[in-house]
Amino acid sequence: MPPAHSSREPYGEAVEKHREGWLYSGQASDRLWAKSAIGRPMGQSRLLLTGAEVIFCNEHRHLDLPYPEWLVDAVGDDLCLLDEAVVMEALRVPGNKVVVNANLNDLDVDHSLSTWAARWPSDTHPRDEGPIAEVRWFHASSELDAEDLYEWSEEVSSRDRIAEVIVVDDESSVVSYRVSTAAPSGEMGRLSNQAVQQIRHRKFKPLANGSVIVFEDEEWPDERIGVPHPHGRILDSIASQMIFSDEDNLSMGSSILRDLLSKGLHPRPGFKYGTRWRCYHKPLGEEHAPWLVVHPAEAPSDWEGACLASRLAAGVGKIWLHPLQVQDSWEYLSISRPPADSRWSNPSRR
Repeated sequence: MPPAHSSREPYGEAVEKHREGWLYSGQASDRLWAKSAIGRPMGQSRLLLTGAEVIFCNEHRHLDLPYPEWLVDAVGDDLCLLDEAVVMEALRVPGNKVVVNANLNDLDVDHSLSTWAARWPSDTHPRDEGPIAEVRWFHASSELDAEDLYEWSEEVSSRDRIAEVIVVDDESSVVSYRVSTAAPSGEMGRLSNQAVQQIRHRKFKPLANGSVIVFEDEEWPDERIGVPHPHGRILDSIASQMIFSDEDNLSMGSSILRDLLSKGLHPRPGFKYGTRWRCYHKPLGEEHAPWLVVHPAEAPSDWEGACLASRLAAGVGKIWLHPLQVQDSWEYLSISRPPADSRWSNPSRR
């Protein structure tokens, strides 16, 4: 009868601890790199693997774990290992090549410092050409940092790459998103100061909910401001602040509203869609509103909320936008579902 292995005694093909990961020197090392771009070639048929790559190769490439209790020790050393492994699996099972950031410099691939990995499609290889996407992953409970995402997406798009985000939930399921900067614009011209002044000097009364009613006794100067009422126009609290406050003292919401109007858009309340505004780029009735815009103070604080908001927007054929103040202007971050052929998810579990 063969002797039993101790819990930390190596078995199978040689996978040894390395200061940067795990060094595999088995007969399949050359093939794993040449065919699937797994790990980092170290010469002499040796391949440096991350913990997530060890798990992927164990589950999908018939590679033994370094020793029987390896996963227990590895999770203790890296609390994010299991989440990272399911992200690796979701990307690689469809055939993508995925190279983690620690190995990108070895391939002379320029990338953002915030990037977790770069992605190549199944019909290309890192030795031949550059990646089409840079990837980050987050747990659903992770903070949504819109400024960080905006800066990252700007950097990634400057290299003509897709900025992809993979979100992992509490049952180790993943969903993919794309983040990008957006420039919403419409066909209805800029908001004129003359229109603001004309409305400002009309008779109005405040309402209990913070809105005001402006009584009409002549032609309304801009149909995009306020909601029609039998006796005038109802301006919600943000629109009324925009009209009746000095331009230097605008609240965040009224500043964003003014910016949307200056871009030729027609903002309307977005309450039914769980957001502050829905924005039309053509006169009402001609087309549906392409964008849903959140007030930053009301924006989701974590990725669970961001996923819900983006999915709701996608479900009604709209794009969810998060405004950010960059220097003296408002910029817009889009978090959207990718095309159907680029929605990475977990394979069916055994």
